[in-house]
Amino acid sequence: MNLASGSLLANIVNLPQRRVAAGRLVWRDGVITVCEMIGPEVPGLSYLIPGFVDAHVHVESSMLAPSEFARLATRHGSVACVSDPHEIANVLGLEGVRYMLENSRQVPFKMFFGAPSCVPATPFETAGASLDLDEIGILLREDGLCYLSEMMNFPGVLARDVAVMAKIALAQSLGLPVDGHAPGLTGERARRYAEAGISTDHECVSLAEARDKIACGMHILIREGSAARNFDTLQPLIRSHPDKVMFCSDDKHPDDLARGHIDRLAARAVAAGHDAFDVLRCACLNPVLHYRLPVGLLRVGDAMDAAEVADLRDFRPLRTWVNGRLVAEAGRSLIERTPIRLINRFQARKITPADLEVPAAGERLRVIDVHDGELLTREALLAPRLENGQGGSLIVPDPERDVLLLMVLNRYREAPPALAFVRGFGLRRGALASSVAHDSHNLVAVGADKESLCRAVNALIDSGGGIAVADGSRVASLPLPVAGLMSDLDGDVVAARYTELTLRAGELGSPLRAPFMTLSFMALLVIPELKLSDRGLFDGREFHFTGLTV
Repeated sequence: MNLASGSLLANIVNLPQRRVAAGRLVWRDGVITVCEMIGPEVPGLSYLIPGFVDAHVHVESSMLAPSEFARLATRHGSVACVSDPHEIANVLGLEGVRYMLENSRQVPFKMFFGAPSCVPATPFETAGASLDLDEIGILLREDGLCYLSEMMNFPGVLARDVAVMAKIALAQSLGLPVDGHAPGLTGERARRYAEAGISTDHECVSLAEARDKIACGMHILIREGSAARNFDTLQPLIRSHPDKVMFCSDDKHPDDLARGHIDRLAARAVAAGHDAFDVLRCACLNPVLHYRLPVGLLRVGDAMDAAEVADLRDFRPLRTWVNGRLVAEAGRSLIERTPIRLINRFQARKITPADLEVPAAGERLRVIDVHDGELLTREALLAPRLENGQGGSLIVPDPERDVLLLMVLNRYREAPPALAFVRGFGLRRGALASSVAHDSHNLVAVGADKESLCRAVNALIDSGGGIAVADGSRVASLPLPVAGLMSDLDGDVVAARYTELTLRAGELGSPLRAPFMTLSFMALLVIPELKLSDRGLFDGREFHFTGLTV
């Protein structure tokens, strides 16, 4: 029998009809030829559901190449994802997006990419590349791209900026959906954003905001990633608006992906009291319908894209199929590893403690206030800790008050580091550094002292990118040689190494659940209130640079 052919007896879940019945499924050459309902649901028989779909993810954030992401995701019953490759696009432009397409096609997993709409994300930072309207047009016409990725420039949308609206109009002319990114927009501003042609949002942090956007016609993607976790707040929408909700991870680091994917959100939703059909509609059906994906839904003539689960409560996958091919069984991937080509852009210069000196000025210090599980930051005004330097008083880190030094260093050309201070990382000693720094992916680091911060950053410059922990003279790191964002190693190896570095960050005092993911968002200017780009401290409320002291 062909590897993409087979048959199965199971309790088959028909989502459009909201029905479960014992049945026989037959597929040949990857396509379902028979779906025969034999009788009522049989206790003890496994359940066959359409495979899970992640409705919005940046695969690069898993620190895995697409082929390795697929090997981990299929173990959890996932058959497809809708991916925005704007992380690698900010580093390598058109070449980076095509790299993701090329690598993803080496494995049996359905990865649908968007054309990044905001590269660079803002004009207030230095990226490694840019995508103009012509290049976006080229991408939108390529096989494997099916939407315009998240429109993060929501001020431009609200102002009806000509360049921004031209990108939206181009996608609409091709009949493609446009993804949104509009944190905090409600009322008239949300209506105006949606009226521009934007159909989704994954940035809602309150029910009121989500309901406002649904009222404007938008679909809400409930996000549960490694840093931003909104499921508990937004899960009531599953009951009230099951036709308008999808599940997504947005940014999911390798240790979390090794533990679970959309299947874990489905299980949590049922445990919270939601109807299993509504939950599976959000997890499997809605993304396929909204993005018009060629993903099977257990109908004759569909591709055999499915997950076999023991029950409709916990959804632990027993087996997963993509295009009729068995790709995972009993928690083990059956997809063979493929060679991962290295591609990068990295020209940062090493730094010294003298580069990290902050002259004293003003009576109060603007401090980025971080909260675990949120991308939003706050602004705190604190009295600075001062020390005498050769040229006068200097503002220095104050680990006793959890006021640490934050640095962003341009990695695309030699430039001095931008400096600020941050509260919430909790380091009592040492430093963390990363070349994953949304969205331009310059080097970002946080430290309790200048010497540790230099060691962590310089270790990553030596390796061409990655994540690192410095503790005294010791530096432990995970190199990410693919664009400074992804590893070329086996996914489980990367997950284990990442877990080790996260534990080391905890040993230094950090209470954060995902300290490296949180660190990576300290340079994301489109999320208020305060962030740091390679060019300086930025106020995301007013969308302009601001002073370090008051």
